Amino acid sequence: MTSPAPHDDALLIAGKAYRSRLLTGTGKFTDLDQTRAATEAAAAEIVTVAIRRTNIGQNPDEPNLLDVLPLDRYTLLPNTAGCYSAEEAVRTCRLARELLDGHNLTKLEVLGDRKTLFPDVVQTLKAAEQLVADGFDVMVYTSDDPILAKRLEEIGCVAVMPLAAPIGSGLGIQNRYNLLEIVENAKVPIIVDAGVGTASDAAIAMELGCDGVLMNTAIAGAKDPVRMARAMKLAVQAGRDAFLAGRIPRKRYASASSPIDGLIG
Repeated sequence: MTSPAPHDDALLIAGKAYRSRLLTGTGKFTDLDQTRAATEAAAAEIVTVAIRRTNIGQNPDEPNLLDVLPLDRYTLLPNTAGCYSAEEAVRTCRLARELLDGHNLTKLEVLGDRKTLFPDVVQTLKAAEQLVADGFDVMVYTSDDPILAKRLEEIGCVAVMPLAAPIGSGLGIQNRYNLLEIVENAKVPIIVDAGVGTASDAAIAMELGCDGVLMNTAIAGAKDPVRMARAMKLAVQAGRDAFLAGRIPRKRYASASSPIDGLIG
């Protein structure tokens, strides 16, 4: 049987198909030119932006992110970074929808404290319910708790985004078994968000069966962000192909690559 071409393996979010399974952030780069170059090297189609920190038109006299990442080329994913309550997050999403002429796709994150940036799951659930009821397509950042991930899916979130490790930590995937449990029970895309440090982390996430990876610091904080963006693109592609191909089982002992039964002599 012939394997499908890579472009046939689309990531579906809120009814729209995307070729790339790597989602990237737009913060922490040295300038907008570097943001553009890294985003292009990553081949990302969905880019997330912190509405409370980034100008997308609300400040006419300042550089506008949309000048380098135009909406006719990229799907903008406004996020609620910096929000510590459901009320703040909902208000921020409504502001983004107003700025972007009715754009409903949003990334919800409600943080619990300023040291770890772990999500406040109680406030996250509250905000998710309000946003879904208000017509938003919610991609939600959460902990790697399988029960909570399922609850967010049941609320109506279009994608669930469990952390691999604390935001910006670069520690990589700390609990792959929780991620496996989330993936195996999900009916919406599961996208690893936060904690990725290098290309092997992204590949592992995809090999586990995750539908995509979102990252910012791992690219923007690298010594060469553009080269790292390209590495992440290739890692996500390789991890996805490896997952679809199906790895060999792990064994305690050697298994010869060439059969030894029936050898002459």
